[in-house]
Amino acid sequence: MFTELCNQVFSQSIKDYHVKNDVHQEIVNPYESSSIEHLLYLKNWIDTVQWHLEDIIRDPAIDPVKALEIKRWIDRSNQERTDVVEYIDSYFLERYKTVQAAPEAKINTESPAWAVDRLSILALKIYHMLEEATRTDATAEHRAACQRKLDILLEQRRDLSTGIEDLLADISTGKKYMKVYRQMKMYNDPSLNPVLYSSRK
Repeated sequence: MFTELCNQVFSQSIKDYHVKNDVHQEIVNPYESSSIEHLLYLKNWIDTVQWHLEDIIRDPAIDPVKALEIKRWIDRSNQERTDVVEYIDSYFLERYKTVQAAPEAKINTESPAWAVDRLSILALKIYHMLEEATRTDATAEHRAACQRKLDILLEQRRDLSTGIEDLLADISTGKKYMKVYRQMKMYNDPSLNPVLYSSRK
């Protein structure tokens, strides 16, 4: 199943990142650049780096200049994340391009790749909640509370994986159809963000 592949690649990406656990490290994508695995690994790597940037920026003692630098890094990361999601949706569009949608076919509230995006984030939540549930320097109460949360996250991943598989099955048989609306982010565009275009006058 496609979601099994996703979860395997996401787990590998997270494991690879935590060998050095450094937001500045370079990605070494082990998959062929034309493969869907390459995109999935890249997607999760971006998410993993951003996860740790979000941790760093919440340090109450962080230098404001450093915080601004990280905030702008996060903004760039969000744009990269969106771009990769759209590449993944392009993969699905190509995969199902010969499918004739039934007259009664319906569109889903989100494209397959945006559902995969949530699966990638869940992989990170599961990894880090497992860390907390097994922390030897934490109290038993803390570990137990985190274990309960971990159980819910694992159930959520199972349910989301099932939902994605059902969506892909419906698209492949014409019961549903997909459309991709390219993200029209405005805050990064100098011609659309009033703060940016006003500063050029």
